[in-house]
Amino acid sequence: MSGPEASTLLSLFGHFLLLSLLSIGGAITVAPDMHRWMVAEQHMLTDPQFASAIAIAQAAPGPNVLFVPLLGFQAAGLAGAVATLVGIMLPSATLALLATRWGHARQDWRAVRAFKTGMAPITLALIAATGWLLAAPWGEWRPLLLTAAAALLVWRTRLHLLWLIGAGAALGMAGWV
Repeated sequence: MSGPEASTLLSLFGHFLLLSLLSIGGAITVAPDMHRWMVAEQHMLTDPQFASAIAIAQAAPGPNVLFVPLLGFQAAGLAGAVATLVGIMLPSATLALLATRWGHARQDWRAVRAFKTGMAPITLALIAATGWLLAAPWGEWRPLLLTAAAALLVWRTRLHLLWLIGAGAALGMAGWV
């Protein structure tokens, strides 16, 4: 049995390398572009495979970025998992280390404070786009309703998030979503 082609691995590595520099707020914020490229353009994965990979990785304990190698694994095996993980981690980790050291040394500068304040809405918008992608992949209204209700409860109450995750799991097992 042969492995994935070198061009596929290079393509995965290169695309995730670029996405790394756009992933302000974490890899999950660029999931819509991962979906566009891997599902719609390259046909490496199907919609259900993509959504399942993110759901499985988010449910597992550990770093938020676990879905990236899972996507790579589904697309091109173990080598694909390595290509996507190194691609998404290398530039952003290096840049984050350098920027954090620089920003910490200059934390009292007005420009540094303004930059941090300005990045917050961008991060929130990217996370909202990811939520939209995961909540409504097939035109269903129930996942959207569940997402909106969970967001409202997290925002307006002190209900622990694990209760909402458990309720979502129960609704999923019941076939509602």
